[in-house]
Amino acid sequence: METHITYESLMAMEKRQRTNLVNSTGGFKSVCLIGTKDKKGKTNLAVFNSITHIGATPPLIAFIVRPDSVERHTLSNILETGCYTINHLNEKIYKRGHQTSARYPKEISEFAAVGLKENYKDGFLAPYVEESNVQLGIQFKERLDLTINGTILIIGQIEHLYFPKNCLYDDAFLDLEKANTVTCSGLDSYHKTQRLERLSYAKPGIELEAIITEHSD
Repeated sequence: METHITYESLMAMEKRQRTNLVNSTGGFKSVCLIGTKDKKGKTNLAVFNSITHIGATPPLIAFIVRPDSVERHTLSNILETGCYTINHLNEKIYKRGHQTSARYPKEISEFAAVGLKENYKDGFLAPYVEESNVQLGIQFKERLDLTINGTILIIGQIEHLYFPKNCLYDDAFLDLEKANTVTCSGLDSYHKTQRLERLSYAKPGIELEAIITEHSD
């Protein structure tokens, strides 16, 4: 027997219950740590589960920031410096990553608070998470204020990308499972993944085939 919940029923729910349910309905999501630094050198680290691919040419990636009715350190740092990092969570750091969702005051860096190390490379201003296996250096490109609910879409361009060498296939597919990247559902449920298979490019009248490739040397 299936459960049926209407819009009216959702809006009648207690806020936390509605938030939990609606956040789960979008399916499994990318969950990453976003690292920033302000012009005074104070760093910030925050977990986000709204990160999404925008396009490959140019390479764009986006995430949603909740309404800035309260102080949003990640947002203010990005607008101030124009750069940030996106760092995949893995099995070793997901608990510490989740802890960054706590509301620390601006003078306290979440890196230090949760026990993760700042990592700087190739002259990029924003800090990477040293313990993350997949790291992206992002240049801020566009802010879109969504009038429907007051959230903010931040779009950035990938300037740097780091990952373990043995996770890249010959066709440039990045094996996130091999990199130990975890995913999430809802606001607080973290998951390992198990790939079923990669499938060939879909065309009308052509039977799908499994893609079998080798890792690049």
